[in-house]
Amino acid sequence: MGACYNNEELSRLTLKTSMVDPRNSKHVHDNVHGNIYLDKTSAGNLSLKFIDTEQFQRQLDAASVNPRATLRFQLLDGWMEVYMRRAYLVELISYSIDLFKTINALCVGAEGLKGVTDSVFIDISGVAHMVYPGAVHSRFEHSLGVYWLAGAAINMIKNLQGEDLGIDHFDIQTVKLAGLLHDVGHGPFSHIFEREFLPRVLNGCQWSHEEMSLKMIEHIVDEHYIEIEPESLTKVKEMVVASNENAPSKSSKEKLFLYDIVANGRNGIDVDKFDYMVRDSRACRLGYEFQFPRLLENMRVIDDEICYRAKECLTVHKLFSMRADLHRTVYMHAKVKAIELMIVDALTKANDELQIAASIQDPATYWKLDDTIIKTIETHSSPKLKESKDLIQRIRRRELYQFCNEFSVPKEKLEHFKNVTPQDIICSEKSGVTIKEEDIAIANVKIDMTRGRNNPVDRVHFFKDYVTDDKFTIEDESISHMLPSGHQDMIVRVYSKKPELFEAVCEAFVNFQVKTYGKTTQVHGTPEKKKRQS
Repeated sequence: MGACYNNEELSRLTLKTSMVDPRNSKHVHDNVHGNIYLDKTSAGNLSLKFIDTEQFQRQLDAASVNPRATLRFQLLDGWMEVYMRRAYLVELISYSIDLFKTINALCVGAEGLKGVTDSVFIDISGVAHMVYPGAVHSRFEHSLGVYWLAGAAINMIKNLQGEDLGIDHFDIQTVKLAGLLHDVGHGPFSHIFEREFLPRVLNGCQWSHEEMSLKMIEHIVDEHYIEIEPESLTKVKEMVVASNENAPSKSSKEKLFLYDIVANGRNGIDVDKFDYMVRDSRACRLGYEFQFPRLLENMRVIDDEICYRAKECLTVHKLFSMRADLHRTVYMHAKVKAIELMIVDALTKANDELQIAASIQDPATYWKLDDTIIKTIETHSSPKLKESKDLIQRIRRRELYQFCNEFSVPKEKLEHFKNVTPQDIICSEKSGVTIKEEDIAIANVKIDMTRGRNNPVDRVHFFKDYVTDDKFTIEDESISHMLPSGHQDMIVRVYSKKPELFEAVCEAFVNFQVKTYGKTTQVHGTPEKKKRQS
């Protein structure tokens, strides 16, 4: 009942690409992909050895989602699916009985309640669930999904070209492990930990969750005595950071196409995006449709690179445009950013007392750091955490930093754009109201299609048919004149941290736009209700 693509696509993808024997597999039912099979044979159970560790299971931990509220969302979601698919009454009754049995089993006794708590969700997009209440799936689910799709991709290529390319069990296992472990180094609240919090407290120290994933993988292997071939371990780590700008050189120059599957540094088309885009869209009920099975079924390797059939060029375009839409609509939503800014402020103020950033180089302590840091701050007895506690309490009460307005940087100004700072807004204040830097929060939001101002499709190679080995790029003009001419937006948002300064900050922001661009570039009016409240 749970898969988000239709049954025909699911069965076709499963039959063609899974290549698993259910008798030798454990299966997990995923609400996006259906059954995900984990190999439990002695030759291939490395995935289970990694999954059954506290470091990997950490991805299930959640801080702010009420377990019973989550069950209510799942209950509604399940009823709606049954209704929308016009199932027979008997299916509805059967589903209801099974669901309530599950709820009852989970909620009886302390152990049952613990089962609910340990299996609730962490929003892999940071804090989006505070704006989209249904967006509460876990990084654990996402990792299993990428594992499954990585296996689907490599098996699809093997079915078509396995003999020519020399794809063997070692390659398949390595790619699937890379998919499983690619996000094991993430910190609390997804990307805001490394992109917003750490630069503040470490004075620009370069740190990435991909590099921590490498340390975490090694730590898991050492801590749990996992027997894995050194060559396989090396390649898994290389695949995890393949899209990172600072990725080390690859240990082998053969089968480079394998590095395109999980984290594609060549053109950005990878199964990581396939999973989180479909999963997030489904969780938020946005109605986006991206048929990633079409890309999996229409790819082949040419010159050691994964290429796509030319007839799917619009599907490739849709991948990048949908990613940009998700960033604009969900990940960078104005209220989501307000909450992120408040969480970053709370963590920053608490860092000296709790030494939050101290563990980022040591996987033995880092794996214990997750979203529950917010609850730690709330319940800590130290008076030095009062400011952090107050901020978290404001989030709980929805007393958020007030969104003043935003503008999109003109296209011709993007190349030389410099981030707007609170001081820029203060210097534009003319009303005589005293505004300090700490009274203003600014989000300089960059949204692109993975390659900044460049068109990502320019780096994608296509093929015409399965007869010739020619690969080529396709210019947008050859496809449609309705495709976007720009590939990056820079949006400047200003927030007032204090309600009484809201109107003054709004006016200063307008003055800044006129001074900088000679006109008011914002398209929204300042809400009158907020003006009256200030």
